[in-house]
Amino acid sequence: MRKSSRLRVRLCSVVAGVTALALAAAACGGGGDGGSGSGGMIRASWGDPQHPLEPANTNEVQGGKVLDMIFRGLKRYDPETGEAEDAMAESIETDDQRNFTVTIKDGWTFSDGSEVTAQSFVDAWNYGAHVENAQVASYFFQFIDGYEEVHPTEEGSRPTADTLSGLKVEDDRTFTVRLSEPFSLWPETLGYAAYAPLPRAFFDDHDAWLEKPVGNGPYRIDSYRPSQSMTLVRNEKYAGADKPRNDGVELRVYTDNNTAYTDLQAGNLDLIDDVPASQLGNAERDLGDRYINQPAGIIQTVSFPLYDEDWQGADGRRLRQGLSMAIDREQITSRIFHDTRTPASDFTSPVLGDSGGFDKGLCGDVCTFDPDRARELIDEAGGLPGGKVTITSNVDTGSHRQWMDAVCNSINNALDTSNACTVNPVPTFADFRNQITGHEMTGMFRTGWQMDYPLIQNFLQPLYYTDASSNDSGYSSDEFDGLIDEANAQADEGRAVSTFQDAERVLVDDLPAIPLWYQNGTAGFAERLSDVKLNPFSVPVFTDIKVS
Repeated sequence: MRKSSRLRVRLCSVVAGVTALALAAAACGGGGDGGSGSGGMIRASWGDPQHPLEPANTNEVQGGKVLDMIFRGLKRYDPETGEAEDAMAESIETDDQRNFTVTIKDGWTFSDGSEVTAQSFVDAWNYGAHVENAQVASYFFQFIDGYEEVHPTEEGSRPTADTLSGLKVEDDRTFTVRLSEPFSLWPETLGYAAYAPLPRAFFDDHDAWLEKPVGNGPYRIDSYRPSQSMTLVRNEKYAGADKPRNDGVELRVYTDNNTAYTDLQAGNLDLIDDVPASQLGNAERDLGDRYINQPAGIIQTVSFPLYDEDWQGADGRRLRQGLSMAIDREQITSRIFHDTRTPASDFTSPVLGDSGGFDKGLCGDVCTFDPDRARELIDEAGGLPGGKVTITSNVDTGSHRQWMDAVCNSINNALDTSNACTVNPVPTFADFRNQITGHEMTGMFRTGWQMDYPLIQNFLQPLYYTDASSNDSGYSSDEFDGLIDEANAQADEGRAVSTFQDAERVLVDDLPAIPLWYQNGTAGFAERLSDVKLNPFSVPVFTDIKVS
């Protein structure tokens, strides 16, 4: 966080530690030849999103992939370095790290031809924040003054305002934002999809817009068949520098990524961005330089239903600690994932770098395989609830069945039994997420996290702050929340990172989730594609891909 009394966020402003993400030296902006190239459609694997494709109503990877293609916000994260750079923002200025003046660039339109104005942002943010709109990412607007009035947190309370008092349109290209407390790195978060602008059509005929969303990004949606495919074509009205080098992308829904891999090999698919675990051992041999394996801002965890009394109190904490120490992360990442995963030793990601908040030893013994201590802790807690535990996840993407089997085998071996841990597979991601949000879990469940923006805050606050948007376990700690608030308010970057790490130490003590491993991004692509790469979020940079 910057110490300057007057902060002006400029193109290519650097987030601390993010340069560790860089895979090669690159200039800001990307986009290369500005849209020239051989054209053609890219056929890529996909999974159905859980929620409708509203910017503030998506907090998972598959929906986020589409939003990144059809929207551009004030910021965009450089596809190679992860640095926050200006997209629609011409400037974001502040004198006190609390009151910001935002000026947007001229000449931008939505794909329906309507102009993108300051009002487009203010209307979108007000909609995303309002409790009656039930947007899953509404939590991201909590920093803006007036959030409590439009989104009261007390159960049964009704909003006392329709709009955020901290937002004000000054003219067509300028709006001001007043935060509830200083947050000097707030501008760096504005590449997240929830902060995208919305056209007037969204509000005039919401149902029609949901059937075919309209954005201001490099692509526009041409057709969508739920559970089958979505076709996106080049948005000829796009004003950004990263214009597509292809004609568009056909996203095909797969319920098994092994099938997607087979289709890639057979020439029926051009791109998969999640090589199945069963193929990792031979992907490089099969694909050669068409196989990508690179670090990404992703951590895999399993969480516990802390709303279930079996996992509460001191005994519940011992159970969680014991189960964590019963998992042989080194063996699982080596045998199953073939150097595409690294055993986790904290709750963040190595891509942040040491200065950005990554701490290799923070988790300590709790994240270290120790079957003897695991048995002791579980015995001290009175044993597993009902004598057994399950791990639940969707199995349509991500090779989750293989690693869940391996985790259960490790736990069973550590506890000298064959059936203490079993796998509970859920066929689709949408069904799995619906069970989580419905608080239907009784045992461990997968809660992997792909960063929204490259800050330590993003690995902690959305997941573990009381009532946060992705706090799936129901964890709540006054000590943790207080440290997060303190870190957000600090103007000195080093002190802020240190305070975030203090909050993370509270997580290590309470262990609402078990850190498993850090995940690389993997992908495979067809010979007819070139200039294929993954960004630091492990999502393909579709705009840069050429089709021959």
